[in-house]
Amino acid sequence: MIASGEVHLTHPDRVLYSERGLTKGDLAVYYARVAQYMLPHLVQRPLMLKRCPEGADHNCFYQKHPSPGLPRPVHHVLVEEKHGPKRQLMIEDVQGLLALIQIGTLEIHSWGCRAQHAECPDQLVFDIDPDVDLDWALVLEAAQRIHVGLGVLGLTGFVKTTGGKGLHVVVPILPVTPWEDAKRFTKSVVDTLVRAEPDKYLATASKRRRAGKVFLDDLRNVRGATSIVPFSTRARPGAPVSTPLAWEELTPTLRPESFTLESVPARLEALGEDPWQDFEAARAPLPLKLGAEKLQRKG
Repeated sequence: MIASGEVHLTHPDRVLYSERGLTKGDLAVYYARVAQYMLPHLVQRPLMLKRCPEGADHNCFYQKHPSPGLPRPVHHVLVEEKHGPKRQLMIEDVQGLLALIQIGTLEIHSWGCRAQHAECPDQLVFDIDPDVDLDWALVLEAAQRIHVGLGVLGLTGFVKTTGGKGLHVVVPILPVTPWEDAKRFTKSVVDTLVRAEPDKYLATASKRRRAGKVFLDDLRNVRGATSIVPFSTRARPGAPVSTPLAWEELTPTLRPESFTLESVPARLEALGEDPWQDFEAARAPLPLKLGAEKLQRKG
């Protein structure tokens, strides 16, 4: 057993990623090393956890509501849901993060808002989800198109891997716009890009229509939807990590699968800084009256 403050990590030798031999203890060491970069994107947000107590290749389950036996640093907050107010999981600090490892969490997904302003998002997520056999260059191009378009609208996009085959462009905004208006804005941006290049992009999740195209998904921008938190591991072979990048790192030679539980801490040490260090300073209001019209005119 490993103790850290209020958290007692039991069974640290339990293997969670069998093909790499990575253990629960390894996972705790990883999160301790990246916590300073991760926590600003994680604390005080309603969470959805993917728990795999026996490892990534065993039975996993999702959890968003508290249950008996959770460690004390795993808090909860009362939020309004479809059928009335319910308590959602939330953490406040590094002890809470380590407590998530104690209960076998391999993926941490969060709402796009802080719990204290649940009716207004403080970030938007554009999910670039390519057809399985699509050339990586088209994924890069889609990310850059969104980045440039957002810049035209006075917003700053930050890019990260998802831990899968795609990318997320995350946009910090001031928490003053209701969810409905934020969703309308993101849909207008995506629809404008799809209309401009329908041979490359689509805005519907239909697998039948996705062949050879990039799905520009804005469905995470509704109240209650979640997205993978920066620096979260994924419950997938290879222990991939959703990793923040600088825009200049998006090159044809970059491979998302190279960002793993094992490689990301060394990457941060080599960089010597947070690739998203300007995230908070970039918060801006949504230009709802400009919307896609300005994007189409100048993007």
